[in-house]
Amino acid sequence: MQMSERRSGGYLPTVWDPELIQSFTPLCTELKHATQLLFKSPTRPEEKLDMINKMQRLDVAKHFKKEIKEFLTHLDPNTPTDLFTVALQFRLLRHYGFSVDVFNKFMNSDGKFKECLSEDAAGLLSLYEASHLGVHEEDVLDEAKAFSTKHLKLALDKLELEKDLAQQIKESLEVPLHWRLPRMEARNFINIYQRDENKKLALLELAKLDFNLLQSVYLQELKELAEWWKGLKMKDKLPFARDRMVESYFWAMGSVPDPKFSKCRRNMTKYASLVTMLDDVYDIYGSKDELHKYTTAVKRWDLEAIVELPEYMKVCYKGMYNHVNEMLEDALNTLGLDILPYIKDQVRIQYANQENTKAEWYYGEYMPTTLDEYLKNAWISIGIPVGLAYIFLVEMERGEAINSIQCYMIQEGVSEEEARDHIKDLISDLWKKLNKSVAHSSLPTGFAEAALAMVRCVHGMYQFGDWFGIQSKANKDCQNSLLFNGV
Repeated sequence: MQMSERRSGGYLPTVWDPELIQSFTPLCTELKHATQLLFKSPTRPEEKLDMINKMQRLDVAKHFKKEIKEFLTHLDPNTPTDLFTVALQFRLLRHYGFSVDVFNKFMNSDGKFKECLSEDAAGLLSLYEASHLGVHEEDVLDEAKAFSTKHLKLALDKLELEKDLAQQIKESLEVPLHWRLPRMEARNFINIYQRDENKKLALLELAKLDFNLLQSVYLQELKELAEWWKGLKMKDKLPFARDRMVESYFWAMGSVPDPKFSKCRRNMTKYASLVTMLDDVYDIYGSKDELHKYTTAVKRWDLEAIVELPEYMKVCYKGMYNHVNEMLEDALNTLGLDILPYIKDQVRIQYANQENTKAEWYYGEYMPTTLDEYLKNAWISIGIPVGLAYIFLVEMERGEAINSIQCYMIQEGVSEEEARDHIKDLISDLWKKLNKSVAHSSLPTGFAEAALAMVRCVHGMYQFGDWFGIQSKANKDCQNSLLFNGV
């Protein structure tokens, strides 16, 4: 294939330079004890619920799981009577694994919410947030979402709302709390909480210290990863591909934020950085014959298999081969586990096969005729289950031959707007399935939390456009605020 015939992804250079990534001085968490005492203060249950809500939004509730669960365990769900507190209590109880049904008191005999609630903007917002923790066949929560959404939109137009409340309503209608990445929410809510006349200074200072402490951990990891990435010289050897190491780290950080999972974040970042470039080899640059040879080489998983590959593909193959083997060796030495069968299935066979399928679609000028056919392949090639649904908003910007919007438009003969609405409904449906899976999972709690975090992270990343494709100022500002700028 001649150079003039190669496709171009139209990607902009990375907004980050490894030289900018520096370590940050760790800060202590000396205010934890002072914040702990707030649970023992003689305040009303409603006030403690509000405090726990703010702890969640500030991303410090993780430090007080024992105190929070103890409080919720002894809480009478029938005590509060106002919509705001009842909905907040429901959301917190559901979040921490308690089963509760409390909204019938606000409904008429016909199963509809009482219209007198439509003037309570704060209560409606609380109800709206609670409705997103539902699962399938919870008709009351479906009705709650429809009712609150309708009247919150009307409230923005008709009611005179406080500035902060109006802004929170706008943001929640776009992305509800349950779907948000905790680190993003903490960064934004710290500014809001600072203006709260009833704020607890110990809680506010703890939130700031916790944010900066975690940021210093992440910055040190980024510094080490930047040296690794620079040493590979992938950008020089594959100039046509996206250089997205920092963006890959953001995904890893959002998916597994706990400081103790440093090794996991580093491995996820390395894998995602390499896969992003490999994705461009399949989607943009490689010829049909080259891609077939590469797929065959991956299935063999042997360095001798690279003999027939062009030079640029040898770089990709060696990079992934070395990284995967390092993970295999580490798992065997530290845990005594042989994870080769799992890696073999995911990396060597499934990923390569799905990427090759996309390439065959392109070169064969084939368009999947149903959304299910597209998702069945994209589910693996995108690398993130459930999260792929969020990619739909930016696929067309990438100029790729195939995307979910086009598939559904062809399948149903509908407009682009109707197809987008369908994908949004699909996202909501997937969240219900995820909520149920997490609530009834037999897996360790940490694994279920990571699954939720990964989906939230992908949603947050694609909220501002394609972080792995054509970067925007919003992308850079968000990354700056979470990874480089302290509070």
